[in-house]
Amino acid sequence: MRKPNIAILGATGVVGREITKIVDELGIEFNEIKFLSSAKSAGKQIEFQGKTYTVEEATPESFDGVNIVLASAGGSTSQKFAPEIVKRGGVLIDNSSAFRMDKDVPLVIAYVNDEDLRKHKGIIANPNCSTSQLMLVLKPLHEKAKIKRLIVSTYQAVSGAGLAAINELTADTKANLAKENFENVCFKKPISFNVIPQIDMFTENGYTKEEMKVVNETKKILHLPQDLPISCTAARVPVYNGHSEAVDIEFEDEISPDEVREILKNSFGIKVIDNPENFEYPTTRDASGVDPVFVGRIRKNLAFKNGISLWCVADNLRIGAALNTVRICQKVIEMDLF
Repeated sequence: MRKPNIAILGATGVVGREITKIVDELGIEFNEIKFLSSAKSAGKQIEFQGKTYTVEEATPESFDGVNIVLASAGGSTSQKFAPEIVKRGGVLIDNSSAFRMDKDVPLVIAYVNDEDLRKHKGIIANPNCSTSQLMLVLKPLHEKAKIKRLIVSTYQAVSGAGLAAINELTADTKANLAKENFENVCFKKPISFNVIPQIDMFTENGYTKEEMKVVNETKKILHLPQDLPISCTAARVPVYNGHSEAVDIEFEDEISPDEVREILKNSFGIKVIDNPENFEYPTTRDASGVDPVFVGRIRKNLAFKNGISLWCVADNLRIGAALNTVRICQKVIEMDLF
């Protein structure tokens, strides 16, 4: 198996640091690795696998000789450098929303739709964090009973909005407890002791961009009909890390809660915690810092025929961003697609 030269773009950010850690954890084999950032962060030192690396400012020439770029530097940066990466023969695995709905760009969750990787033309998109954890749950259930209708409510941690949002939750909480005034910057409303029913901007149909990402990305990844009804409500909650989702699914075929439990227990990347009589169900604290998507509260949906309701939780910085990015890299190497 060939070993690639790898670059991590956005290496000093929250997700970039997590990508670096997971490259080591998964034992990704490479010839060379480099760490790239904006001019502001260039010159910082990164310790990786016993060596010290100096973060370089990303320029078009930075990608000379690079086979795979793992990027989490924002959409505008990805759009700026994508043509340069592809022109030089590299493969961009992009964590931004810039290319997700491009018909020529595969949108991939590793172990869900790996075969779509073969269609890449130099760019592979990593889905939105809330979509990512959901796909590992839905794929095996869809294969069994076929999804007919889907309603998702997400309760998303502040780490999904970056380091500044994490710091704002801390500062706002301290100010609130001290009964001091606090001016929120990252969020439209105060985040401490609050739930904000808005993530990203509102669109013409009354849904936010975040909500429509779940709708559109789910259809693309699972190859669902465009007219299949999916609805999402996304809320920001005062949790540092870990997204939670309440999921209501109507299936074409009959499926029982016990069947769902058994299917998910035997599915990649899933851990079922479902014994509510003993107060055993997943919370964000269970998920923080680890890889599985945790599923519980599996029960018959009382509103849908052939309906199932469940609760799923995952570390949004890992499965929702960094882990899937590195897993895609792993698949690209294994499938010799660089």
